[in-house]
Amino acid sequence: MIAKLQDWLDERTGWKYIWETVFLRTVPKVNWFYTLGSATLFVGLIQGITGILLTLYYVPTPDSAYDSVNYIITELPGGWFIQGLHHWGASAMLVLTVLHMLRVIFYGAYKYPREMTWFSGIFLFLFAVLFSFTGYLLPWDQKAYWATTVGTKIAGTPPLIGDWIMRVARGGEELSQLTLVRFFGVHVWVLPLVGVAFVGFHILMVIKHGISAVPSRDEKEDVDEVSWR
Repeated sequence: MIAKLQDWLDERTGWKYIWETVFLRTVPKVNWFYTLGSATLFVGLIQGITGILLTLYYVPTPDSAYDSVNYIITELPGGWFIQGLHHWGASAMLVLTVLHMLRVIFYGAYKYPREMTWFSGIFLFLFAVLFSFTGYLLPWDQKAYWATTVGTKIAGTPPLIGDWIMRVARGGEELSQLTLVRFFGVHVWVLPLVGVAFVGFHILMVIKHGISAVPSRDEKEDVDEVSWR
């Protein structure tokens, strides 16, 4: 019965081909450094889940933002754990992303035919930075306020367009309620939607081109010989 149902679904969806392509594909012999990408994805999923839970109680207004975060941490059952996971997960995701990119550079995995995988990874790193930056203001405490003031002022330093970038980020000349609402909207709507699209493309490129094997000693000797010539 189950086999017939699987065949019926496969004829209409092709799920067996997708399953075999994604989960049953052959990968080269690798080491633990190759798990950094999966670890980053796992932390990103945790960030998404905890972020959704936090939005159920967070109020993005200057009068209530700090109180709502304080309520989550001090009074909501398990709230301190969810908020802690989300807070420290942001730092963990940045660290893992950097380590993952360093592994790609060190092993030369950015080369042909994986250039698009590398470019999409760079965009994902930028998204991780923007996630952290926009989320940092949301508690609306003194540290968040002045750190965002400095960050937006730095964003306003480029010539010609710097002042425009700063005013767009702040929603005016100074940090205000509009800044908080704008950062909240970007953090929970714009970046997740665009980020999911880039994550999907990045994974698709990994599946299409496969995982690069660890460079062997013979390959290194061949490169050294060519470089001397």
